[in-house]
Amino acid sequence: MTDKSTGNGKTEQVLLKVKDLKKHFPIRRGMLQREVGAVKAVDGVTFDVFQGETLGLVGESGCGKSTTGRAVLQLHAPTSGEVVFEGKDLTKLKGEELRKMRRRMQMIFQDPYASLNPRMTVGDIIGEPLEVHGLATGEAKVKKVRELLETVGLPPVFGNRFPHEFSGGQRQRIGIARALALNPAFIVCDEPISALDVSIQAQIVNLLEDLQKSLGLTYLFIAHDLSMVRHIADRVAVMYLGKTMELADKNELYNNPLHPYTQALLSAVPVPDPLVEEKRKRIVLQGDPPSPANPPKGCVFSTRCPLAIDVCYHDVPVWREVKPRHLVACHRVEDGGIVPSIV
Repeated sequence: MTDKSTGNGKTEQVLLKVKDLKKHFPIRRGMLQREVGAVKAVDGVTFDVFQGETLGLVGESGCGKSTTGRAVLQLHAPTSGEVVFEGKDLTKLKGEELRKMRRRMQMIFQDPYASLNPRMTVGDIIGEPLEVHGLATGEAKVKKVRELLETVGLPPVFGNRFPHEFSGGQRQRIGIARALALNPAFIVCDEPISALDVSIQAQIVNLLEDLQKSLGLTYLFIAHDLSMVRHIADRVAVMYLGKTMELADKNELYNNPLHPYTQALLSAVPVPDPLVEEKRKRIVLQGDPPSPANPPKGCVFSTRCPLAIDVCYHDVPVWREVKPRHLVACHRVEDGGIVPSIV
């Protein structure tokens, strides 16, 4: 792991470094299945994740958030780019070497109904990683499973039951227990609360925060609920059409968004104060997002951006730090974070 200055005199260890990550899915047609194009689901994403923090990754549906998380864990083989975890580039690892690194990285999936095998008991689901990696078998595995169930707030006797006997919130707790089985350092949370009832979402988020404090975990928290991301994340990255638009500390991003897309995104977040909500101006973007199979030539947001100028349609903006710990990819943002307002 490398160290990086925070700008306030402290240094933070970089646990995960993602540089120019791309994942393109080929489009094939005809009897010979020739490749005629590609869906650029992730197209040059760059960010760091510090040890012990939660980095929120937000954006509208289809922008490439989940694909980014899977590519980081090598569940999707990246088309190009670097994913350096604990000093090792995962894109260059294969076989047993990559399998050993997987103990340190886990994922909590979005759908608790689809991510658990209905033919396996809860004990077998949670204990399977322990057997696969040769860490525990027999009575030792049973004991570890009971401990994990207690850790996520479920009675140990639930280990003998099947997934269909549980509610969505309980199933997600089982998924979290499975992710914790190998004592990982880093967990990708792929919209872990979006499929749950609102009354259960806060319980799962509180559980994740408690586990982070007690186990020293690091999260990449993927979501589209901007209010929840502000609650749980330390820093937030905004994605649009496969690219990162902006990244900053959460309070800086929510109070001083620089990219026009981030400004539009945050303007849609409800404010619990009716007086403030009444005075706020909504930024309504025109048109629909372009297809990731045929993105715009310059800035991917140029076709919907109310501030776009000629250079936006031809040149890809550089991902750069315009203020301490505040990065943005926009031609209109000057050094120091000066940008014309949309509203």
